[in-house]
Amino acid sequence: MGDREYGIDSDVIGNYAEEIKSVQELGVQIGIVIGGGNIYRGIENSTDGIDKVTGDHMGLLATVINALALQSALEHHGVFTRCQTAINMERDRRAVHPPPRDPPSGKRSPGDLCSGHGQSVFYD
Repeated sequence: MGDREYGIDSDVIGNYAEEIKSVQELGVQIGIVIGGGNIYRGIENSTDGIDKVTGDHMGLLATVINALALQSALEHHGVFTRCQTAINMERDRRAVHPPPRDPPSGKRSPGDLCSGHGQSVFYD
């Protein structure tokens, strides 16, 4: 998306954050599922000698990069979020990003940014 052939376009991420915030302000509870194809596509790169499992792991990490980028943009717009992934990286994540927090009002986070397991998960 955007003018770049690959990577993260901050203008596009900012527009997404504004749109998500406007929907959240309507009282809609939002869940977002993000991919990582703008950073790494395993199928397209399988010809470069990277095996499928390694490529899948690289794609999962690309997904987390996108989730963190959107989380940052949303929180910059005042939308509190929680980023979740199936990749066990809690220890590393705390080193580069503070633990999830609830908004000052004590309400639940309106957006949960999820990545990394390829299956839909619904919570009550």
